[in-house]
Amino acid sequence: MSTELNSQGSSTPSRKRSKWDEDEDPDDLSAPTHIHVPKKRAKHRVPRSQLLEQKSPSLSPSPPPPSRKHSVYVPPRTMHPPIQSSRSVYCYERLNQIEEGSYGVVFRARDKQTGDIVALKKLKLDEEKNGFPITALREVYSLMSCRHENVVRIREVVVGDTLTQVFVVMDFIEHDLKTLLTNMPSPFLQSEIKTLMLQLLSAIHHCHSNWILHRDLKTSNLLMNNRGTIKVADFGLARRYGDPVGVGGMTQLVVTLWYRAPEILMGAKTYSTAVDMWSVGCIFAELLLKEPLFQAKGELELLSMVFKLLGPPTKNSWPEYFDLPNAKTITLPSPQPHAFRSKFPHLSTAGLDLLMSFLAYDPEQRISAEEALQHPYFTSASQESPLPKHPDLFGSFPSAAAGEKRRKAFDSPSAPVRAADYKLLTEYDIP
Repeated sequence: MSTELNSQGSSTPSRKRSKWDEDEDPDDLSAPTHIHVPKKRAKHRVPRSQLLEQKSPSLSPSPPPPSRKHSVYVPPRTMHPPIQSSRSVYCYERLNQIEEGSYGVVFRARDKQTGDIVALKKLKLDEEKNGFPITALREVYSLMSCRHENVVRIREVVVGDTLTQVFVVMDFIEHDLKTLLTNMPSPFLQSEIKTLMLQLLSAIHHCHSNWILHRDLKTSNLLMNNRGTIKVADFGLARRYGDPVGVGGMTQLVVTLWYRAPEILMGAKTYSTAVDMWSVGCIFAELLLKEPLFQAKGELELLSMVFKLLGPPTKNSWPEYFDLPNAKTITLPSPQPHAFRSKFPHLSTAGLDLLMSFLAYDPEQRISAEEALQHPYFTSASQESPLPKHPDLFGSFPSAAAGEKRRKAFDSPSAPVRAADYKLLTEYDIP
């Protein structure tokens, strides 16, 4: 290392000069004169005015291109909710457990800040080995994409102390249709069924318009508040559909058995919104019967029930049936007419036509949600009586999800039996 003697006569290494150091004054006599610091050659800078004069006068400087924050193909940020850090689940006070499903456990809770009653769905992540489950991502995405007055509203996603504690916060709704149908002393009126079906069809039409398939529509996934409004919930099996379908196609293990469309039972590798419309038809029938339409224990028994109600499929009713994977393994019964009228004797002609349009064999011939909303069964122009009831006129019921219990009716006293020693009130000696 090269060294130089300073004024004290000691040998010290020369300090490397930093670009932030100020230049020393050459006239300063206090600075050591025997230390030679080479100066960098100063670059000759041409003033900006001279550079502009050297350019051709005919070429004017072009303005800079406008800065673009995002691509023209990406929607503006206002189309999406703001991304913020997740709050802690301890911002909520747990009240009671509502139910436990295949993809999570639902609790009723209270927001400690606002006092709002919400539903907390704890995602099942304990046995997840491949990261965050795709079903949970699809559910959150579907709920965020399908904001509608008849779709349950997602509020936020909160987390606990570990990576397996993730909760989806949604609005709390007092009832689900399955529990109501089980506990109601009498079924819904025709006017009430029309109102519920209109709300359900409006929600499904909105989901399908946003390219979302629910794939698990059933009465237990339809929530209802005490103001006659239903909300479609539980998007755990929902997914975006369209073209291309994706690697591996679409899974056949979807939709609860009693509400599963026949094309899925027959092994169709691709399906569309028609699978949701078949489930809507099963829900419509359940509202009319006050019990599920196809209470089968397995897929073969379910197909047998479908064949009995609709009659076996033919080339006219379902041209693609004989090309499906499971068609060769199924023995069709002898041809017979459908049994809709005997199964639903009190349903009007328009209502029966709508039900048969929902439960059509051929997915291409099955009615869509948009078409069903315009069906004569709901319109006043067809003189279809009664008209849909306003939701505010619905009756209220005790909420099983909120832990409320139905008040037991008092047992009425038995009929009086006159005994020999029984005296009427007038027979007593009154002072």
